Amino acid sequence: MTVVESSRTVAPRGGGRAADRGFRAEVQGLRALAVLMVVTYHVWFGRVSGGVDVFLLISAFLLALSFLRKVESGRPLDLGRHWLHQFKRLLPAVVVVILGTLGATYLLVPRSRWPDILEQAWASLFYVQNWVLASNAVDYYAEDHSLASPLQHFWSLSVQGQVFILWPLLFVLSALVARRFRLRFRGVVLLVFGALFLASLGFSVWETATNQAYAYFDTRARLWEFALGTLLALALPFLRLPGALRIMAGWVGVGAMLSGGFLLDVQGQFPGYVALWPLLAAALVIVAGQTGSAVGADRLLSSRPLVRMGDLSYALYLWHWPVLVLFLIWRGQPSPGVLGGVLVIAVSLVLAYLTMRFVERPLRALVWADKRRRRALLVVAVSTALVAAPLTLWQQAITQQVRESAAHADTNNPGALVLDPLLDLSAPENVPPIPATTELSKEYFPLDRVCEGADEPDDELLRGECYVIVPPSEPVREIIVVGDSHSQQWSTPLAEMAQERGWKMTFVLLGGCKFGSGPEGRTPQCEQWNAAVTDYVLAQAPDLVYTVGTVARSDDPQDVLPAGFPATARMFDERGIKVAAVRDNPRFTSNRVLCVETQGVDSPACNPPRSTTLTDQPPVDELLAQAPNVAFLDFTDYLCREDDCPAVVGNVFVYIDDNHVSATYLRSMLPIFTQRFDEAVRL
Repeated sequence: MTVVESSRTVAPRGGGRAADRGFRAEVQGLRALAVLMVVTYHVWFGRVSGGVDVFLLISAFLLALSFLRKVESGRPLDLGRHWLHQFKRLLPAVVVVILGTLGATYLLVPRSRWPDILEQAWASLFYVQNWVLASNAVDYYAEDHSLASPLQHFWSLSVQGQVFILWPLLFVLSALVARRFRLRFRGVVLLVFGALFLASLGFSVWETATNQAYAYFDTRARLWEFALGTLLALALPFLRLPGALRIMAGWVGVGAMLSGGFLLDVQGQFPGYVALWPLLAAALVIVAGQTGSAVGADRLLSSRPLVRMGDLSYALYLWHWPVLVLFLIWRGQPSPGVLGGVLVIAVSLVLAYLTMRFVERPLRALVWADKRRRRALLVVAVSTALVAAPLTLWQQAITQQVRESAAHADTNNPGALVLDPLLDLSAPENVPPIPATTELSKEYFPLDRVCEGADEPDDELLRGECYVIVPPSEPVREIIVVGDSHSQQWSTPLAEMAQERGWKMTFVLLGGCKFGSGPEGRTPQCEQWNAAVTDYVLAQAPDLVYTVGTVARSDDPQDVLPAGFPATARMFDERGIKVAAVRDNPRFTSNRVLCVETQGVDSPACNPPRSTTLTDQPPVDELLAQAPNVAFLDFTDYLCREDDCPAVVGNVFVYIDDNHVSATYLRSMLPIFTQRFDEAVRL
């Protein structure tokens, strides 16, 4: 959301425009309008406004004007000095916000969320936050902002930071080509950025249609927005509109900008061609320029309050999101409400003003640092170190705590074994449960080795999503695990048992897709996936298919059979392939770890009654009536006590969220699992 240059730009030709190199107050007001859109849409409407796209356009527009001036005036393009100057201006405010957010995180945010925030602090500091969010497929539009990262909004700054490095290189390339072939510099710039605009827009439309969550953060899908700002800078001197038309263009642009977030499906269609709406709206305002009319939109945009707000825009964007997210975490609410929103915006404005007054302006005006490259480099290095040092120490402290807990886990954290009536074990009191809440991301069963050779599926849908564990010697048995993430989690004890016995395991899994057949309760993608998996199982002819055979629900204690699963299991049995079905684990309406962190391990909310969680009568009779040879495994008595279903058993977190069992807890169940598996399956 930053702007490379101030609004002191080369004014376009045409009547009523500012003098050459005049201050374009309407651009500063446009920036203010954009930041107010971003803030209010986030705080009160839980929507994305398109205001960030306007900032991207303005950034490129002003950057292009700056480089066009430099090249055409014959000044050298000292890129090293340029980059140091830019990041010397940008980083200090970033550092202040990151440090403030980290301090509030330590005080307010549950420990289970620390690792993601620390990772994103590093990513924000080095301008790669957008790629981290893209790889995690973050839902930027989630209605409950209290579950978002307080540093998530740094994605747009990261995109701009990357463009601030790329754009000068493209201008230098254009200048070299123009000089080498004696071409007009502006003509070469038009070709270079015009080609980039078309290529990036085409890619953005394609990626938005195929993987919108990734496209939203993908720099490649955003380059066309910057390119459009550059093309606007090139075209502006030739856009000479009559006064009345310019007045109309200004108001149409302002109206389109303000309404776009409500009229467009920003959440599902950006940054594809739909993003042209806010960009062209902003372009209309810039083309309208300074009309000199008392009824022009520029009169509003050039007003003192909006110009002052434009000065605050960078700092306000930096602060508003962490203040909003941290407020919601503190209040335990999904949205701030009207009065809470007013408080969030007021606090953000105060912090933005203080940051601008005591950090941004003094360091931007620091002539001492601009005189020598090494001085500017020193400012950048010190700024970076101010964040890197506490981040490193914090992560080292977390690692040390994890090591200390692991060293005593055998005696302090027996887990499921305390529920075994034959062992008569108890867990020591006042011992932190494991896994450490900062290690929850490591609690999923790992799928590392992709199927190759004879194990590779013929169906393109499964290829690349098939994984295998092969024993060091010729496998004694072959097992294929199918289903969703719950099948993956239950593979933890199965894999340990299989590795001891020299069994080969293949995994073909799709999150949220229960194994079976028939469209009832399944998406078309899931149905297509299951059909391909069934064909793969029949072709591989394993000794056993292992899956979760029921579906538990958070709103009903009675689990049910996945549609079509009994028929599919019977078909496998008829082909000589045995099927083992594990009963689904309980599901809850809230995160179990967060419940323990915020309400305490003994809170009734973290230990709901067993009768309201999962019934004592699974649909096993219904299953066996249709597929009598299915081996059914039920471990509910080791997930729940006699009266309740706790979040912590034997000083071990049973769940890592609201429905997935932790790998640590499942490993503690290994003796029980092995015994029951052998009794039921009999391979």
